[in-house]
Amino acid sequence: MRIVSLLPSATEIVSTLGLTESLVGISHDCDFPPEIRTRPILSEAIVTTDLPSGVIETQIRGQVHRGKSVYHLDEAQLAHLRPNLILTQELCQVCAPSYTLVKQAAKVLDAETKIASLEPRGLDDILDNILLVGDLTDTGERARAVVQELRRRIEHVRDVVGRLRPTVVCIEWLDPIYVAGHWIPEMVEIAGGRDVLGKAGEPSFLVEWNDVLEAAPDVVVVMPCGFDVPRTRQEITLLTNRREWNRLPAVRDGRVYLTGATAYFNRPGPRIVTGLEILAQILHPDAFQAATPLDGYTPL
Repeated sequence: MRIVSLLPSATEIVSTLGLTESLVGISHDCDFPPEIRTRPILSEAIVTTDLPSGVIETQIRGQVHRGKSVYHLDEAQLAHLRPNLILTQELCQVCAPSYTLVKQAAKVLDAETKIASLEPRGLDDILDNILLVGDLTDTGERARAVVQELRRRIEHVRDVVGRLRPTVVCIEWLDPIYVAGHWIPEMVEIAGGRDVLGKAGEPSFLVEWNDVLEAAPDVVVVMPCGFDVPRTRQEITLLTNRREWNRLPAVRDGRVYLTGATAYFNRPGPRIVTGLEILAQILHPDAFQAATPLDGYTPL
């Protein structure tokens, strides 16, 4: 089988199912596991993440408003690779090339080429996507074993955390401020917290700073889309310089955390369960003491 993955989480799923050698093309954002980085890259982002957050937001909004994609897709390279299966998404206009764009590009391919669009909104959907990729690649047994182990880890987190449920705000963008949606509020609940702004199963959305102040969270988890901890630290003053920042209970108690967002929270793949374990450790450090990755999180 020849697989093209235009979605970082799908690339991780493919690799987890033991299909790394079948992966013939990836997106510019696919960076895990490291051994896939030598594959041909088929997409290019019009807006790069080295720009300030406010500039990124403005440029992306401009492209979307004009009805244009924020990605270029190399149609000639796609045709040359002759994939049997293309994995993409329609969930987010700025996460990866969309199903519509890929379908248009795939018109030059053999009619037998399958295009699968992965659309998770919660943890169960993410696990179902692993099973779907398993079915599409004849690795169903392996996929079921992977999902069984991920479910075991999820239930372990649920069993270990205490009854005390601190209030939490998860910030997914810094300028302007977006709070995380989709699977994140569900993860907070399982990890023993109460997300006071995010909406489970719904897209991330813009909030006013007053909304954060009025929520008065016990914990603030900062997880800007596409950022790791060092990249987030570069722009954390977009939060800390806001009026009455020190009024937040999370700030007074030293419970503001920067996370490896792109690896463990933004991408709906197998490592999302590691993100759940990171949240459990953040919210209940005395109860949940499992080892988490060094790049997973750090206190502000």
